[in-house]
Amino acid sequence: MEPREAFASAGELTRGLGETGYLADASLATVAWLALRLQRPLLLEGEPGTGKTALAEALAETLDLPLIRLQCYEGIDATQALYDWDFPRQILHLRAVEAVTADQARDVAEIEDQLFDQRFLLARPVLRALREAPAVLLVDEIDRADDEFEAFLLEVLSTWQVTIPELGTVVAATPPVVILTSNRTRELHDALKRRCLYHWIDHPGLQRELEIVRSRAPEVSESLAAQVVSTVQVLRQDHDLIKPPGVAETLDWARALHELGSTSLDLETASATLGVAVKYREDSERVRAALDRILTS
Repeated sequence: MEPREAFASAGELTRGLGETGYLADASLATVAWLALRLQRPLLLEGEPGTGKTALAEALAETLDLPLIRLQCYEGIDATQALYDWDFPRQILHLRAVEAVTADQARDVAEIEDQLFDQRFLLARPVLRALREAPAVLLVDEIDRADDEFEAFLLEVLSTWQVTIPELGTVVAATPPVVILTSNRTRELHDALKRRCLYHWIDHPGLQRELEIVRSRAPEVSESLAAQVVSTVQVLRQDHDLIKPPGVAETLDWARALHELGSTSLDLETASATLGVAVKYREDSERVRAALDRILTS
């Protein structure tokens, strides 16, 4: 069954994602379902730790498809995303050919053809997603890449094919499910956004975040989970923090406290474990100075 036919409705997709531990609200489930049905890439933007990458992982799990991840970074180019040639193996092959045919006439064109055989091709994430489709292709933190890489990616997403000069054109039998994430460190080009469906993922409210903790960390007691979630919700209201904790930090903090055998989040325990949730020194100092107020608010 093709991914677009896997779920009859957005509600079915919500339930499927829920079985993996990912709790999507109605708007996110709807746009994700439409992306599957229309075979369009889905661009997710939002603060770090809001579950953008986790959605791609949950989709791959619920669709029972391989997850192929392309982590973007400054300076990434088409070679890192598409394919490369295994030069060490090609050199070894050349030496083997020279040793075997030292006293024979050699066909240069034939040897060159051998060098660019499939066995020497190193498929990077985008090429793998096209060749192994159906698959889920996660293009993580696209905002870290530059304009040239965006243009390359736009071409691939428009045609679902790439051309390898030495081997020919690779066309996806079924378009991969593509999830692009961005922390919005820079604005993406309109051309890329037009190609995608779009959704902004915000930090969840208190009740939904508590449901997430219950689903993803069921070993944590109800009272401890409620205290951790309430504290994190207060921390996010401090707009002077460099990096407010995301859902990932909430889960880590709850699990860490559980491992320590804590039954409640008191001042001493919160101060000792603050580094699980707050990752900048300036934020840590600011929060630690206000912990007493935060825990009693």
